[in-house]
Amino acid sequence: MTPDDTTASETSCAGFAPAVGTLASTTIHTDDVDLVAARTTITTQGKDMPAYMARPAGQREPLPIVLVIQEIFGVHEHIRDLCRRLAKQGYLAIAPELYFRQGDPTAFDDVPTLFQQLVSKVPDSQVMADLDHTAHWAGRHGGDSRRLAVTGFCWGGRIAWLYAAHNPQLKAAAAWYGKLVGDKTLTTPRHPVEAASELTAPVLGLYGGQDNSIPQDTIDAMRQALSAAGATAEIMVYPNAGHAFNADYRASYHAPSAIDGWRRMLAWFDQYGVK
Repeated sequence: MTPDDTTASETSCAGFAPAVGTLASTTIHTDDVDLVAARTTITTQGKDMPAYMARPAGQREPLPIVLVIQEIFGVHEHIRDLCRRLAKQGYLAIAPELYFRQGDPTAFDDVPTLFQQLVSKVPDSQVMADLDHTAHWAGRHGGDSRRLAVTGFCWGGRIAWLYAAHNPQLKAAAAWYGKLVGDKTLTTPRHPVEAASELTAPVLGLYGGQDNSIPQDTIDAMRQALSAAGATAEIMVYPNAGHAFNADYRASYHAPSAIDGWRRMLAWFDQYGVK
């Protein structure tokens, strides 16, 4: 079973980050029929940031916007496919390449080296500003800035929580298996558990009960912080899913959890006035 308007099949590695390794047979490809889907650039902090955008074709009314925040692997084919899936649901979905100043994630063949030599060097403050510019760009290119959401996966899941505490114009957020606690560094001075009291948008957290990289006690700590802050948030833990359970191109994919999570995300956006 796969999301609407998609097919799952054996797929070549073209368009996927080399650090991903072998693709799973469950890899989903979403077509661009009735969509406008293309690479673009966004001017941010004096630089031209690459991005991928997908939206329904032929619609004149401003569209609800979803900022799609990349996994550790960058804006590779899976993230572009997620943008197309959202566009099929009537959104203007845009995924900015948030590492672009520090380097190219497709230059790395393994995850530890990718993280150490590239991802760990990307400051949260830079990411927040680049997402602000992305939201502004989308509002000037067919999107409705009053109906702005964000979703992020893995590395981007953590960023989605932080962005919900950063941009007061945000209507809703969905964070997929993003880390909630961690060491404080110059590039990552705080984590979602510290930002819980500052959330200005409702956040849906989607996590796997078998995720060894995000222990249950850290999820419990986040729930306590959210409750103490009176924040509008919900964390769903899928007991049979591990990390990256929505990543259909990897062995970690857990279809029942991924499908339910996707539906919950769309309902969350509807509930809080994004669409």
